[in-house]
Amino acid sequence: MLDQPTLRRDTVLVVDDTPETLSLLTDTLDQAGFTVLIATDGESALHLVDQVTPDLVLMDARMPGISGFETCKRLKRDKLLSDLPVIFMTGLSETEYVIEGLACGGVDYVTKPLVLDVLLARIRVHLGNARLAYETRAVLDASGRFLLATDRVGRVLWCTPKARQLLGASPVGASLPSAVIEQLMRLRRSEPLAPARCPVELGGRRLECSYVSSLGPDELLFRLAETANTDSDQSILRRAFTLTSREAEVLLWISRGKPNRDIGEILNISPRTVNKHLEQIFVKLGVENRAAAAAAAVRTLTG
Repeated sequence: MLDQPTLRRDTVLVVDDTPETLSLLTDTLDQAGFTVLIATDGESALHLVDQVTPDLVLMDARMPGISGFETCKRLKRDKLLSDLPVIFMTGLSETEYVIEGLACGGVDYVTKPLVLDVLLARIRVHLGNARLAYETRAVLDASGRFLLATDRVGRVLWCTPKARQLLGASPVGASLPSAVIEQLMRLRRSEPLAPARCPVELGGRRLECSYVSSLGPDELLFRLAETANTDSDQSILRRAFTLTSREAEVLLWISRGKPNRDIGEILNISPRTVNKHLEQIFVKLGVENRAAAAAAAVRTLTG
């Protein structure tokens, strides 16, 4: 008889200094099918998370030593934990504490005494949201797109591997140059005089940036494309082979070793359209394949 696959249990870290609360939540979460980790103060929670990453944290706001709010801030400094959902539990129901809890990175705020059915429902909702966000980013990473997300002050929250490669380094957590931030924010606001795309200088490279959408209250998504200094080279190729402007662009990127998919991302066209331009380029250059076309372009540009 074949063994049945074991379903993965979500792990919840409970951080509270009250034994009664820890006992109640441990029993409730265990019966609901969760794996439960326990910490009795903020320092212990931070140390534990260094060893094991939970799927969600239930955090008491008031504890000995560092508060739950400060513990959450320290957790969120680690970019690998930026999406970790933290739900605060506390008897502090005043608006100022709710605001502080959300401002420091919490996703929810529940007051004591806890209503367990409601708490479990909220846990499942936030676990689902976190899982969806992770899967979405994984798909974006796998798609090979040049995407970059910032907060509203221009700090990089995450980027796809392609965008990281384009920038030449890992920019996560860094603040973009003020001139770049200003251009990105103009794109986001869709100001009347703001172009749909704008050139930016990042990582020592000339890029073109376009605003895609808002992923959340403080997460803005932008698309990057490499432009380089191509105007003069495009003009040379266009005149030498009687190409259209778009055909010259495609040929230039072919000469620089870019595959169709990357060229499509750079020029914001589909790989199929790139291939159609290549067919015309082959005819005009009198060659049969991209290697020969690239060689002809390189000879023209360096001759």
